[in-house]
Amino acid sequence: MKKGLEKFYNLVEAFESLPTIGKKSALRLAYHVTMTDNYCGIKIAHSIESALKSIKRCVKCGSMSEHEICEICLDERRDSTKVCIVQSAKDIFLIEDSKQFDGLYFVIEELEIDNIERLIKFVSDNRTKEALFAITPSLSNDAFMLYIEDKLKEFEITFSKIAQGVPTGVSLENVDMLSLAKAIQSRVDI
Repeated sequence: MKKGLEKFYNLVEAFESLPTIGKKSALRLAYHVTMTDNYCGIKIAHSIESALKSIKRCVKCGSMSEHEICEICLDERRDSTKVCIVQSAKDIFLIEDSKQFDGLYFVIEELEIDNIERLIKFVSDNRTKEALFAITPSLSNDAFMLYIEDKLKEFEITFSKIAQGVPTGVSLENVDMLSLAKAIQSRVDI
């Protein structure tokens, strides 16, 4: 069946290379954009091309931006004394949607010297007083946070991390042991 449909199967493979897209979903998507809705396919192709040409990292915080400096770093209404440290720029979208953080962000995907130096400059330039770690709970990420705290020890910064534990509406039988243990350790009075 693949003979004569190489371009279609190349498209299926391209969709399949995306995170969370399996073979069946990739086949459905490829069929949809080629046979059901050509306009949708053209719109997706144009959007991808435009995004690849326009989106880059903010020179200050490492987030996504269409300009040298992102909109959040330029927003004077934000509290520049607070920084939320994330490991992926996409996490900023989720935190922003929660409307629970009004400070700045800093993306640090890997603990490389140039990233740490950029973070130190960022903290110094913004006179940061509070740093919130919004990263996935794990033992290696606990070490990640301790390392960054150590590198920022010369500044008077209060460090915190997002709460961990049992998600709302999830029964205990569906919670992993690490999350349950963290929830018990971080219990609060009522």
